[in-house]
Amino acid sequence: MTRPRVVVAGLGDSGLLTARHLSRYVDVVGISSKPALVSGQELGMRLATPEAWAREYLVGFERYRKLDAVRRVHGTVTGLSTADRQVTVALADGSTQVEPYDVLVISTGVTNGFWRRPDLQSAEQVDDAITGAHRQLADADAINVIGGGAAAVSAAAHLALAWPDKPIALYFPGERALPQHHGRAWSTVAHLLEDRGVALHPGHRAVVPDGFDLDRITTEPVAFSTGQPDAPAGATVWAIGRVAPNTSWLPPDLLDQQGFVRVAPDLSVIGAPDVFAIGDVAATDPLRGSARNRADRLLARNVRRHLAGRPLDTYRPARRRWGSVLGFQPDGLRVFTPTGRSFRFPAWSIQTVLQPWIVRRGIYGGVRRR
Repeated sequence: MTRPRVVVAGLGDSGLLTARHLSRYVDVVGISSKPALVSGQELGMRLATPEAWAREYLVGFERYRKLDAVRRVHGTVTGLSTADRQVTVALADGSTQVEPYDVLVISTGVTNGFWRRPDLQSAEQVDDAITGAHRQLADADAINVIGGGAAAVSAAAHLALAWPDKPIALYFPGERALPQHHGRAWSTVAHLLEDRGVALHPGHRAVVPDGFDLDRITTEPVAFSTGQPDAPAGATVWAIGRVAPNTSWLPPDLLDQQGFVRVAPDLSVIGAPDVFAIGDVAATDPLRGSARNRADRLLARNVRRHLAGRPLDTYRPARRRWGSVLGFQPDGLRVFTPTGRSFRFPAWSIQTVLQPWIVRRGIYGGVRRR
């Protein structure tokens, strides 16, 4: 008996985990524009200590035991025909191929600065992008970080830790950064940033000229629409949260006004039978939090129930951001709850308990050594 075929378009964190849960029960085809998992997590660690970041967040697909049964396609999805139930994929050699499906999972994510791009890249191109950004910051005499979200805050914290003698400034438009977290979280993080010598500049809204390229680290002075003088810097990291969904390959009637995929509470795509969506690309809630709230298990279960003609479960999003803001720190990993309180995994537990057992074994189902 032929097993159903599920095509997962996008093998970032959400797509990879969904494929991992489904691979035991159906035939899975995973399509990725990268030759490995290039996680969008922990921007600060990626910029400041790229080798340490790569050990945890740049992982070849062949290392994931649960992906052994997944047929992987290195290419970019360029089209969808819901009538024919197939997607078109552009490959690295310039050719195209068609992948039919019984169920399609859309997890193509978003573009967000130079560290989250949909471009079709080789392993060498991925490495060059990571090391190039680090070198530019290492050579700069001072660094500005623009933005108030977790990516900006993490970048400032890690850069100050890597180069304690280098002036680091964080500019954000509101009275506090981390506006989607509880206020207690920002209070804790702000004290840490100040202890590391990061200059905090609330109430500074940077001017982003039309056509300005945010997909690079810039060296030009930063202007502000809130009346402050321009801020010169040897290098400026733009992490202002201006995300763009990677949905140009989808029919417009499947998207909301911002271009994100419209989904029902069960993560099925509205107006497209046999299609689901997950992660930052899915318009699940104002925070689009299905990637951060482990909806991959629910989605995999719903795909199987859909194929069996059974009722589907409902995804219930969190109302506030939660989780780690700064990533791995010298004293361990601090995780913030939705109420802004936190608990910490001590440093000794990161490589003895958290990463090998909770993350690699528990979440990913087993990851082979390099």
